[in-house]
Amino acid sequence: MQTPVYFDYAATTPVDPVVAQAMTACLTLDGTFGNPASRSHLFGWKAEEAVENARRDVADLIGADPREIVWTSGATESDNLAIKGVVEHFRAEHPETVPHIISSAIEHKAVVDTCEYLAATGAELTMLKPGADGLITVAQVADALRPNTVLVSLMHVNNELGNITDIAAIADLCRSNNIIYHIDASQSVGKIEIDLRAVDADLLSLSAHKFYGPKGAGALFVRRRVSTSIAAQMHGGGHERGLRSGTLATHQIVGLGAAAARARQVLTDDAQRLSALRTRLLDGVMSDGAARLNSHSAECVPGIVNICFPGVDGETLLIALNKLAVSSGSACTSASVAPSYVLAALGLSDADALSSLRFSMGRYTTEAEVDFAIAEIRRTLAQLQG
Repeated sequence: MQTPVYFDYAATTPVDPVVAQAMTACLTLDGTFGNPASRSHLFGWKAEEAVENARRDVADLIGADPREIVWTSGATESDNLAIKGVVEHFRAEHPETVPHIISSAIEHKAVVDTCEYLAATGAELTMLKPGADGLITVAQVADALRPNTVLVSLMHVNNELGNITDIAAIADLCRSNNIIYHIDASQSVGKIEIDLRAVDADLLSLSAHKFYGPKGAGALFVRRRVSTSIAAQMHGGGHERGLRSGTLATHQIVGLGAAAARARQVLTDDAQRLSALRTRLLDGVMSDGAARLNSHSAECVPGIVNICFPGVDGETLLIALNKLAVSSGSACTSASVAPSYVLAALGLSDADALSSLRFSMGRYTTEAEVDFAIAEIRRTLAQLQG
């Protein structure tokens, strides 16, 4: 069977060879395998140094102070720590007040499910709905604010659409109202520029495997002014300044740091190349007017494109495109045959949502692969519509 051409970089990315090499050097007896918390001997010192170097590399990528980086197992854990941590701390400090959370209907399930869990335990929750353009605006957030709003959690880049949220404007709004703002930046870190010296957000989640690092490694940026306003979700040892206990996975953290350093080197070149590939793909697929773009035409990262093929059964289309590794939505919901809740929130009918596919490209996507995908899509549509 022919290996399909990979167009699912939004789900996960292959580890960059530079990253793999750095990780391998932390696994065996002759490498940096020690426990970073073992400060009584050389093995622990070397591991701690490697971890702190990685912390600095991640901080540099997003314009943060290394002391504001907390290691986690990935963005899902980071989202949980940020959202539950803020609300649970607020409840402990203000038991007489019901906390109010603002999020949106197009967030990743790691945020949606966490917010809904807190709502089920008594918190008030407002889930903003995007316009037909798939964007959540600062005006919507402003209109949703209440006296008891304690947290706004809105992603930077949508994982199904690639649409970009104006995080700087929302951060300024939250700051002026003394509300904590959390950003799920899983799909933006390492792909587009983020500078937390300019974006005054409080919390930001990231995951290594979305930008050519290993699975199982992530971080939560915690601005110092809110570091005492978060209740830990894991206890036992007081690691990471008491916010996340557990022995640090040196090899994975080093991999995350190496991926961050590599991203800083190639971010501009990657973005420019992917922008050209996005244009090439859209020109080839949509030239006959038979397809419709679900992603925003301008406010969108270059590597993600969500396209609707009206009148074609989505499951049949996905199966027929077996030479391409593409997705019908988020990897976390890919086992479901229900329409994408993100596309439904945009107002798409069930039929159109089920007829939509996400194509995501990355560092190793080539022009030849894009041309192959265009030809496969055209051939398959002709067969299904013929």
